[in-house]
Amino acid sequence: MNHQDKTAENIDLHDPRIVQSIDRYWRKNMLIMVLLLIIWAVVGLGCGVLLADRLNHFALGGFPLGFWFAQQGSIIVFILLILAYCVLLNRLDAQHAQELQQYRVDRPQTPNRRPAERED
Repeated sequence: MNHQDKTAENIDLHDPRIVQSIDRYWRKNMLIMVLLLIIWAVVGLGCGVLLADRLNHFALGGFPLGFWFAQQGSIIVFILLILAYCVLLNRLDAQHAQELQQYRVDRPQTPNRRPAERED
């Protein structure tokens, strides 16, 4: 049994605090993804295609800037966005795990139940 299985066993999905925590986690995750995808679309489509003519008035490394974004810039930005997503999600995962751990600690302990006796 790995760590995730042990964590999943300890989560009480009937606890409204945990349900709210999971909802907050996914809202933040989706917000991060949407923002990063918007940045990728602006850089990849906007700078590489739609604004290429205007950007071509500037040069980077001897090449027109619109051409540079279309060929290398959007790929570099995409890789940086993947790195940013990894860093941001690692932080979010750590915060979420800490929050869930706090809820487990705060949870009232229930006495161990004895198994029901068998009737023969």
